Amino acid sequence: MHTFAKLKNARISPQKCRLVADVVRGKPVGQALAILRFMPQKGGDMVRKVLESAIANAEHNHNADIDELKVWRIEIDTAATLKRFTARAKGRGNRIVKRNSHITVYVADAAK
Repeated sequence: MHTFAKLKNARISPQKCRLVADVVRGKPVGQALAILRFMPQKGGDMVRKVLESAIANAEHNHNADIDELKVWRIEIDTAATLKRFTARAKGRGNRIVKRNSHITVYVADAAK
């Protein structure tokens, strides 16, 4: 049984968020939550909230035992990019690219 939760258009670049996701991928959910709770990165808090939502979905929809769940898969995909401009010399402008992410966390029984 696989259950997931998504956070769309998270205001963090995928590259920064993937560094956080790589730390907890494949770990039991209790250990993953403990790691994410004390992680200083902004992505740690975002991934933790999505993981808590996936755990709640598994418990509510499939009557899963929380102690047997593990982080099966985490996907950090690129979302729409905000493009802004800043003024430069001689009437020119430089583009500022603000990247966004879609965060998807899958949890599964540890037996699988």
